[in-house]
Amino acid sequence: MTILQLKYVMAIAKAASISEAANNLFMTQPALSLAINDLEEELGVVLFKRNSRGVTLTKDGEEFLIYAKQAVSNFELIENKYEKNRAGISHFSVSLQHYVFAVHAFVNTIKKYDFDEYTYSIRESRTDEVLEDVKNLKSEIGIISYSAANEKVLKKILKDYRLKFTPLMTKDTYVYMWCEHPLAVKEEISLSDLKGYPCVSFDQSSDNSFYLSEEALFEHDFKKNIRSTDRATSAEVVVALNGYSIGTGIVIDNLSLKEGFVAKKLKEQDPLTIGYIVKEKHSLSEMGKAYIEELMKYKEY
Repeated sequence: MTILQLKYVMAIAKAASISEAANNLFMTQPALSLAINDLEEELGVVLFKRNSRGVTLTKDGEEFLIYAKQAVSNFELIENKYEKNRAGISHFSVSLQHYVFAVHAFVNTIKKYDFDEYTYSIRESRTDEVLEDVKNLKSEIGIISYSAANEKVLKKILKDYRLKFTPLMTKDTYVYMWCEHPLAVKEEISLSDLKGYPCVSFDQSSDNSFYLSEEALFEHDFKKNIRSTDRATSAEVVVALNGYSIGTGIVIDNLSLKEGFVAKKLKEQDPLTIGYIVKEKHSLSEMGKAYIEELMKYKEY
């Protein structure tokens, strides 16, 4: 059994398809299938059920996946720790929900340093993965948000994970749409105005997705809803289907969205509090401190 095989199991479980997992792993489907078959034979259990629609985990597979995730996470922690000891190489990693200001802060932090060699990571991910990354120190700092609806749940998780949340801003709720959308001429839009159009939202795809949504009004029953795990795809769908997304309004600062997209204030407000998280009692690196300095430039007092 190898760490690579464990990663293969995780990739297949996430994609629910061996062919899609193989594409994501940049390998052939037969090679991936053979690796999983070898692993199942070694373990003496069947990890996946194969059917015409893809694959699903068996009970043994579900249990194995838990241990696989822990093993891979621990391996990466060890790898990252000792990689950092290589002379002259700078390492820094952050995980975040999709907030452009956090990306700008990351870029500005990197510009402050002139290392000959470095390995930096910026991981745009689901809320639960951001929490896990910071908890396990895969990333030093995470950017998350909460609304009134999920504030208690999120703060409990933060306490359980021993993470410290520092608020930076509270933002009103906006609707993003293409500039040629029929409602784009309005100064303020209501949910009733949007009733006939599809809402395009980010698919958290996790057991806690309902409570860890990064979007405002996640409890609202949208009659037409399209979920996507890719931001660029979401933008294409919004344009093609006269759809819309709901958020804070600050995503419009994205260089790729300035041309053509507009943000309109929503009549029914569900403000989001956005901030950063760090692990309690963890001593931040020099770059970690510099990144927080950049984030604090966006803090609302």
